[in-house]
Amino acid sequence: MLKGKTVLLAVTGSIAAYKIANLASMLKKLHCNVHVLMTRNATNFINPITFETLTGNKCLVDTFDRNFEFSVEHVSLAKQADVVLVAPASANVIGKISWGIADDMLTTTVMACTCKKIISPAMNTNMFRNPIVQDNLARLQRYGYEIISPASGYLACGDVGEGKMPEPETLLAYILKEVAFPKDLAGKKILVTAGATRESIDPVRFITNHSSGKMGTALARAAMLRGAEVTLVAAHMEAKAPLFVNVVPVKSAGDMFEAVTSLAPEMDVIIKAAAVADYTPQTTADSKMKKKDGELSIPLKRTQDILKYLGEHKKPGQILCGFSMETDNVIENSRKKLAGKNADMICANSLRTAGAGFGTDTNVITVITPEADYELELMSKDDAAHRILDLIRERL
Repeated sequence: MLKGKTVLLAVTGSIAAYKIANLASMLKKLHCNVHVLMTRNATNFINPITFETLTGNKCLVDTFDRNFEFSVEHVSLAKQADVVLVAPASANVIGKISWGIADDMLTTTVMACTCKKIISPAMNTNMFRNPIVQDNLARLQRYGYEIISPASGYLACGDVGEGKMPEPETLLAYILKEVAFPKDLAGKKILVTAGATRESIDPVRFITNHSSGKMGTALARAAMLRGAEVTLVAAHMEAKAPLFVNVVPVKSAGDMFEAVTSLAPEMDVIIKAAAVADYTPQTTADSKMKKKDGELSIPLKRTQDILKYLGEHKKPGQILCGFSMETDNVIENSRKKLAGKNADMICANSLRTAGAGFGTDTNVITVITPEADYELELMSKDDAAHRILDLIRERL
């Protein structure tokens, strides 16, 4: 995913420095070229050899180290970098960078970089809340730096509060958002539905389906990584909603209908990937559950067809993509949905195809448009999401 990309990790003097070793390893597994810069204080918390072993590159600490590969090391690295992450970022280094002080290898390199720079503060709660530190962070934001809000929790000093550096997975997400994919969907607003709606029978029981929400979240994540402004209308999901998207939680099909239809007019693309329950229990005063011969009979009514409504109210230029899970006559049934619901695309798959059912991390999809069918082989849902977005982008 990050092949050909160079990430600079700038590590300052904080107990959280040890977490960056895990981040460096994650980046290398994504085929990224990783360089680590450290302050002298940071070497008291983790040895530079750790980073050199993980990255295969010399860890730079001393500005005047003569054992380097390039003529002017901090300038050369700055030219290579696609993104810089200062993490953990101490109050001292935040203050120096915010006022243009470059007195070691880390700060001189950060100053020389013209790429995106991200700061992840990590310090004692009272230090973080100090108005001077807050002013310095605000100053960095004005200069285009992105600030990662620290987590709250038990700190190494024994205090409890904000100032904790987020876990490496969160830091990685910020890096991926910046450099993983070209921003070919920048300026587009995309709405994705995901998960399984639940229709309550009583306070204990409900009607639902087996959707995990994995395909919908993969689409939301892929669109976000490609620069779109993404809204995820999420019913019950096993998958975790991605960072950097606006999540609108819903429960029932009615909730989803209201959320989607209220947001739809401002969207450029709507992708309905949620598995909406087809029926909901009757709620009229005279409707009752009936028990006969030991079996429970529940009066039901159909839920509103969200995709059909969106197709009937589609604004000019808006792209509407639906999903069709079938057991037989997959293409024929899906083509009927494409026409009957006035959609631009239908992503069809079969419960009978290995790797394409509910809850899997893979999918086998045929993307159906009015002009052609595009058969996608077995692949991860993340890869399938990007292929679907490629076809959507062609229609924008």
